[in-house]
Amino acid sequence: MSSTAASTTPPFVKSERLRRLPPYLFAEIDRKKKAALAEGRDIINLGVGDPDRPTPKVIVESLQRHVENPAFHQYALDQGAPELRQTIAAFFERRYGVALDPNREILPLIGSKEGLAHFPLAVLNPGEIALVPDPCYPVYRSASQFAGADVYTMPLWPSNGFLPDLDAIPADVYHRARLMFLNYPNNPTAALADLGFYEKVVARARQYGFVVAGDAAYNEVWFDQPAPSLLQVPGAREVAVEFHSLSKTFNMTGWRVGFAVGHPDMIAALAQVKANTDSGIFTAIQFAAITALEQFDDLVPPIRALYKDRRDQFLARLASYGLTVSTPQATFYVWIPCPEGQDSTSFCGQLLDQANVVTTPGVGFGKAGEGYVRAALTVETSRLLEAADRIGQLLRSQ
Repeated sequence: MSSTAASTTPPFVKSERLRRLPPYLFAEIDRKKKAALAEGRDIINLGVGDPDRPTPKVIVESLQRHVENPAFHQYALDQGAPELRQTIAAFFERRYGVALDPNREILPLIGSKEGLAHFPLAVLNPGEIALVPDPCYPVYRSASQFAGADVYTMPLWPSNGFLPDLDAIPADVYHRARLMFLNYPNNPTAALADLGFYEKVVARARQYGFVVAGDAAYNEVWFDQPAPSLLQVPGAREVAVEFHSLSKTFNMTGWRVGFAVGHPDMIAALAQVKANTDSGIFTAIQFAAITALEQFDDLVPPIRALYKDRRDQFLARLASYGLTVSTPQATFYVWIPCPEGQDSTSFCGQLLDQANVVTTPGVGFGKAGEGYVRAALTVETSRLLEAADRIGQLLRSQ
C-alpha cells in the first residue's frame, strides 16, 4: 500500500510567483564562486557587496553587554525599542536636519532589505504599477511581483547621470502607478541624486498620488559630497518612506538591523505587515545599534576613507592598463564597461574563468545594466590591486 501511495503522490510544483522569478542574482554568484574555490583556484571575490572589515569593537562590546540581559531574551516590541527610535530621530535630525516623531515616523527593521521586500505588500494592490529603476537591486522587482503588481521599468542611462527620466514615463502609466522605488546612492551604478531631482519626484508623486520608497542603504558611503535624504524635500513626508541600513555604514551586514522613516500612515501599514510576518529585532542588537548611531561621527569617517582610498587606487591601476571607468561618487561599487563586442554575462564568465576574479554581470540588475559589470571594493587593497592587474592583463591579451 505504501508503494502504491508513493507512486500516486504528485510531484511538488513551486508557486507560479516563484517560477516567474529569475534565479536570485547573488545566490548564483555565490554558487559559482564556491565551485571555483572547490577547484583550488585563487579567487578574488568582487561580486557581492559585503564589507570585509569587522564591525567596530565598541558595537560588538555593546552587544556583548546587552545580550546578558534576560529581559532581552523575550519577544521584541513590534515597533522596536523606544530607545532605538529616539536615537534614530536624534541621528536623523543631526545628519539631515529633519525632525521625526519617534512614535509615528520611525520603524526599526530586520535590515533594510526586509523592509523593502515587505513594503509593496503594504501599499500595492494587484494590477497596480510599481515604477522600478533598471538596473536595480533585484528585490524591488521581485517584491512588487509578489504583491501582484505590474512592474514598469525606468531605465538609468549614463547620459542622464543614471537618474530615471521622469518625463519619459507616459501619463497613463503614472495614473496606474502606486509605488516608485528609488535608490541613491545607487547600486549598482554608484551614482548620486541631488535634492533638485528629489523635488521633481515629490512633485510627480503628489500630482499622480503614488508612494515613493527611497532605498538609502548607501547614504553614508559617500566620497566628495554628502548624500541627501529624500525627506529633506518639503512635502516629501506626505508621499514617501525612506529605508536606511546600518549594514554598509558600520560593517554590520550580518547583524540585520535598519530602519524606515517617513509618512506615519505608511510606516503604520508597514508595521502591520511586519506584525504578521516577524517578531521584531533581537533587543540586544537594537541596543548595539543605539551605540553605533550615537558614535557615528567617530566610527564612520574612517570606514568611508578606506573605501575612498580603495576606489582611487583601483581606478588608477585600471587606468594604467588603458581601462577608463567613471569615478564612483558614492557606494563601494565600480561600474565597469564591458570590452567592445562582449556582453556582461560573457565578460563576467571570462573574468572568472581566465582571471579568477568574481564580478557581477550588469544584466543581472536589469536589461539597462547590459554592457557593464559591477565590482565591489570589499577586499583588502593589495588584493584589489591584484584583481585590477588580472583584469588589465586579460584585456591586453585580447
